[in-house]
Amino acid sequence: MLGWYVMHSKPQKEQWLYNQLGTLQIEAYYPCLCTRNGKLHSQKSKPYFPGYLFVNVDLEMTGRSVLQWIPGSLGLVSFGGEPACIPDGLLQKIRYRVDEINHTGNEILEGLKPGDEVVIHSGPFSGYDAVFCARLHDSERVQVLLRILQDHTVQITLPVHQLTITKQHRTLR
Repeated sequence: MLGWYVMHSKPQKEQWLYNQLGTLQIEAYYPCLCTRNGKLHSQKSKPYFPGYLFVNVDLEMTGRSVLQWIPGSLGLVSFGGEPACIPDGLLQKIRYRVDEINHTGNEILEGLKPGDEVVIHSGPFSGYDAVFCARLHDSERVQVLLRILQDHTVQITLPVHQLTITKQHRTLR
């Protein structure tokens, strides 16, 4: 029976394993985030789940040993000796979330300037107002000043996709 399974890759070999699966004509999904490199408009990708990707196979036809011995593979993730099967709905939610982060994260970074007021819409600081300070080098993470009490702020680091711009700081010309 065809199903989505979690496959464990060797450290930092997710892309390599994904390419190997493609060569073998095995459907796979490698969720990754597009990050900007410090260089002009250069992008690279990093795994959303480091060390893991998903394969859509019929284990009875393909066999577990084929997946175990592909270069870059550490085999299927199993519990009690049974491979972990992922429901289609969960995989679709992961795809949607990765696409959303890739789309909105890049858009937000383009428009953020120091002093912009933002609201944190997800994560442990959800609902708090903050002021954007800086984008961290080679990263999709940013530093913001979190407003805790009236005159108290704390500098924290967050993934950019957790922010929404509420008011842009205007510079005088």
